[in-house]
Amino acid sequence: MMVTDEADARALIASFPEWNDLAGQQLERLGELLREENAHQNLVAAASLDTLWLRHIADSAQLLTHVSRETLSSWLDLGTGAGFPGLVIAILRPDTAVHLVESRARRIEWLIRATDELGLGNVTVHGSRLELVPTFPVRVISARAFAPLAKLIELSARFSTADTTWLLPKGRSAAHELEQLRGWKHLFHVEQSLTDPDAGVIVGSLIGPHRSGKKGSKP
Repeated sequence: MMVTDEADARALIASFPEWNDLAGQQLERLGELLREENAHQNLVAAASLDTLWLRHIADSAQLLTHVSRETLSSWLDLGTGAGFPGLVIAILRPDTAVHLVESRARRIEWLIRATDELGLGNVTVHGSRLELVPTFPVRVISARAFAPLAKLIELSARFSTADTTWLLPKGRSAAHELEQLRGWKHLFHVEQSLTDPDAGVIVGSLIGPHRSGKKGSKP
C-alpha cells in the first residue's frame, strides 16, 4: 500500500499493533514541538511541515514493518538530527531502548528537550560523534541521510551482531549504493518505501568484512 497523503499516513500508523491513544497524543505533540523549533533552527525543510505525517512520521514508522516486534529490545539511530526515525520509534515502542546519536550541539539540545517533553524514558541521547560512542550490541541500526552506505557500515559495524537488522532509508540512491558496496559480506536488499514511490529502504543483516580485507572485494 502506497501512502500518498496525511490521511493515509495517519491511517497507516493507526493500523500498527503499537498504536494506542497515548502514542497518538505523543506523535501529535512531537509535530507541534517540531514546528515550534523549526522556527529557530532548520530541523526539516519548511515545506515538508505541510505533510509532516507523510514525510516524517509515517516515513519513520514504516521501518517497524521490517523487524520482528517480539525481539525488538534495542534500536540505534545514527545522525538522528530532527528525531526521525528515532523519536517516532521511541514513541511507538516504549519497551524498546532507543539510542539516538547526534553530534551537532543545537540538534542535541532539541533531542533532549523533545525527549523530556514527551516523557520518553526509553531514550538515550548520545551527544557526540559516532566514533566516540562506546560499543554495545543492538537489535536494529537505522540511519536516515547519515552517510553513504559504505561509510555508514564502516563507522557502525561494531554495533552489529548476527541478530541485528539494518534499516537504511536511502531515497532514490538505495539500489545504486547497495550495488556499489564492496568489502562486506551481507544479506542486504532494497524494499520499496511506503511513503515515496521513488525511494527505497536498504534492509538486512551484516555478516562482516571479507577475510581478504581488500577494499575492492565484492560482496
